[in-house]
Amino acid sequence: MSEFPKILGVFSRSQAEDIGSGGTQRKHEGQTFWYVRRLDDETFEVQPLNANHVPSGVKTMVPRLEFLHQYAPEPDYYRMHTVPALESLARKLREGERYFSLGMLDEAELKFVKALMIDDLNVDANYGLGKVYSEKNDYEKLRKVVNTLMGIEGAFSYEHRRQLNEFGMNLRKNGHFEESIRYYSKALEHNRDDEHLLFNLARAHWDRGNATEAQDALENALKLNPEFTEAKKFLSYCRRR
Repeated sequence: MSEFPKILGVFSRSQAEDIGSGGTQRKHEGQTFWYVRRLDDETFEVQPLNANHVPSGVKTMVPRLEFLHQYAPEPDYYRMHTVPALESLARKLREGERYFSLGMLDEAELKFVKALMIDDLNVDANYGLGKVYSEKNDYEKLRKVVNTLMGIEGAFSYEHRRQLNEFGMNLRKNGHFEESIRYYSKALEHNRDDEHLLFNLARAHWDRGNATEAQDALENALKLNPEFTEAKKFLSYCRRR
């Protein structure tokens, strides 16, 4: 079994920048902190820490030599700040999921909101909150969560495919056709071979009145899965109408 990816902890990066101008210009040494994983022998993944000391935002791949030259380990920072913050975040996510499974939606919502106070770009916390709003039939708040998810790296990975479909369907059924179309289109950028996303995109287009786009999506779904019965029936219906 491969030892990668491997969490290395928190590293700092120092970078000189010019402050002021003309005769008052001076050099300032800025320091930033990064959460680091080693992906293989030659590649490191770095992600910035937010104000709450947890990794958040865009991940960047850094070659080995560049990483060794520019980044310095910060084990005390990692132990004193990042580890406790990550444990608190994980605990809130677990509690939110537990409350949700018990049908205690208000309590689940509170835990997911508290998790987002630690990391507002956390994918699991945003999906958890979206599930709560779906159950509560609060589609305005679900729409806001979906808009947030659309800007988060990793929110449309394969592991979230069931939730992707469910959120999109809930938006469509409650008249948020444009958001549903944008959401499915974004999801398909990361899941091009998912015929169910294409089928649901077709339904959103049809409900929006985009007949041609609906048929195109259905035809693409059938290219992926020629035995997709629901898509066959829907495409036949679209053509008759």
